[in-house]
Amino acid sequence: MRPTASRGPAPTMNPQPRTQREPEGPARHGSPPPAAVRAHCTSLQSALERMCRDSTGLLERWAGELARALPAGARLLAAGNGGSAAQAQHLTAELVGRYRRERPPFSAIALHAESSSVTAIGNDYGYDHVFARQVAAHGRPGDVALFLSTSGRSGNLLSAAAAAREHGLRAWALTGPAPNPLAGACDEALCIDADTTATVQEVHLVAVHLLCEALDEALDRDTAAAPRPPGTGRAATRVGTTTTARPAAGAPDGRPVPAVPVTGRTP
Repeated sequence: MRPTASRGPAPTMNPQPRTQREPEGPARHGSPPPAAVRAHCTSLQSALERMCRDSTGLLERWAGELARALPAGARLLAAGNGGSAAQAQHLTAELVGRYRRERPPFSAIALHAESSSVTAIGNDYGYDHVFARQVAAHGRPGDVALFLSTSGRSGNLLSAAAAAREHGLRAWALTGPAPNPLAGACDEALCIDADTTATVQEVHLVAVHLLCEALDEALDRDTAAAPRPPGTGRAATRVGTTTTARPAAGAPDGRPVPAVPVTGRTP
């Protein structure tokens, strides 16, 4: 009998460490973006440069008018369709809330967000009236209406612009390239010279933020320039607030809470 070879331990596998595969094609790290992406970025950059060069003065003037109107009780009504509706609601949220600095809330309504009103008016009167009827209901002389449209040809916004001017509101527009009917129907318009709807909407968002930025600065200037009657400094204001509210006990930020009414019962 031939001796059988003894079997030793099974050889251990020692594979090479796995390396992450480089993606192939245009998505590979460091490769240039596709032509469509490059064209979009180039178009956006050009449109932004034109807007910043030609229209920031108009936005600053609008901000100055809002800084005088809104603290005095005026309201801003904003409207748009589709992506422009989102931009309009973005603006009203910044005004009711805040943009950067703390300040009082201001009255601002995005008309398209009134879903029951929009559907009721559209059903009863037609879609061209969904904003005009709300402007007539909510608008007062001295208020501001801002309409956003990439085409400048939306029938419901044209009707709303006519209603705004009829009821004594200032009518402003953010649109795409001029000339267009909505720009002509409003008192003033900022028209974005861009080739595509997407680029117009992107620049509109920047314009909304620039308007909010300029508004905050205008409010700060007006506050600093306003003369203070005797006895209305910080201390007097603080004393005055204690008549209706007092700091929360132990609250680290000292935010006021409603004053507790006296009930005659001892604690």
